[in-house]
Amino acid sequence: MTFTPHTDDEIREMLATVGAGSVDDLFEAIPPTLRLMEPLELDVGLSEQEVVDELGRLAARNRSLDELVCFAGRGAYDHYIPSVVWALAGRSEFSTAYTPYQPELSQGVLQALFEYQSMICALTEMEVSNASLYDGATALVEAVRMSLGPERRRVVVAGGVDPRLVATVRTYGAGPGLPVDQLAAPDGAGGAPASFDPDVAAVVVQHPNVYGVLEDVAAWADAAHAAGARLVEVFDPTSLGVLASPGELGVDIAVAEGQSLGNHLAFGGPYLGILAARMADVRRMPGRIVGETVDVAGRPGYVLTLQAREQHIRREKATSNICTNQTLMAIAATIHLAWLGPAGLRELGERCAAKAAYALDALAAVPGVELAFPGAPVFKEFTLRVPVPAAAVVDAMVERGILGGVPAPWLGDDALIVAVTERRTRAQIDGFAGALREVLA
Repeated sequence: MTFTPHTDDEIREMLATVGAGSVDDLFEAIPPTLRLMEPLELDVGLSEQEVVDELGRLAARNRSLDELVCFAGRGAYDHYIPSVVWALAGRSEFSTAYTPYQPELSQGVLQALFEYQSMICALTEMEVSNASLYDGATALVEAVRMSLGPERRRVVVAGGVDPRLVATVRTYGAGPGLPVDQLAAPDGAGGAPASFDPDVAAVVVQHPNVYGVLEDVAAWADAAHAAGARLVEVFDPTSLGVLASPGELGVDIAVAEGQSLGNHLAFGGPYLGILAARMADVRRMPGRIVGETVDVAGRPGYVLTLQAREQHIRREKATSNICTNQTLMAIAATIHLAWLGPAGLRELGERCAAKAAYALDALAAVPGVELAFPGAPVFKEFTLRVPVPAAAVVDAMVERGILGGVPAPWLGDDALIVAVTERRTRAQIDGFAGALREVLA
């Protein structure tokens, strides 16, 4: 028995309004391989105990990092999370808090978000941050939207930007017809072009990029600004203890995936979208911005200051339809950054870089393994070429208790991206190299 809240007449009216011939037409953008093309068969009449047992059986099919040594990255990383982070973020005042529309009831959450914004501004050396977005990909889309103008509707993406991020921008841009051009990166970091066309609104660069290679962000900024375009940088928050900040490099809008700041891998989410910009763009920023003020008695207080979304201003003047954020994940990131401090962030970056350098040498010494971009500077990730399909190597590594990287099929079926965080020990790296030598023998 199936229950749907809509009558056939209502469905027909809706389809006529949006110009679709059938309900299936609404989902044609989703590949058939990802859609269930037959009725969903559900058992009915199960007891609570039976449901819990079945969910447990299904969950046991996953293998977690409690049993696998993780060398996978590409946007989601196995960093150490101090116990204080979720001891505080998991308190009911934070974990059950709703949108802080009533400041008199929400000072704790609002102050925490104000501290988050302040820390993101200090981290990036940018002038303003919002109170977070859904994830890094969403933050990039919103940064591109912030860059658009009446005569500027084109986006140019560096060749080293993660294809998943590019696909997300193209998906959001399909409706308004936003052209997105990705350049080549034959050496892992293609370098900034000499110039851009006058209709380019945003130039996007990732640093470190999807291959782990460091980009010359300042050169990209100079080229973009010479053409009147904004430069958007996708950055790694854990790198800013050792690499120059977006603000120092001349970036206009900085975005990041914030999972690496105090948030668990959690099988893919929820994660955290970071966005920071110059004050000139503050009224174009999506989501929420928390401000500090004083009450009638002169005591400090916190309120939602700017929300340029369609729920709060006239729809035609809205710059975004983002209607929520990842408050809990942002609070975890705030606690983690406070725990690290500037010295801890620098130490974290140095340890990641040193261990990645050791792993790069150890893995490149395995017979048949080569660096995809020899000599290119990297931070905590690098790309290898292996003599067999990378996906087969990953599967073989899992059998040996190692999550051995992420394949990069757009680069070739032999390309493997390896990530090394501060959690990896010399013994684990040597064990990975030995297991890889065994698999490729």
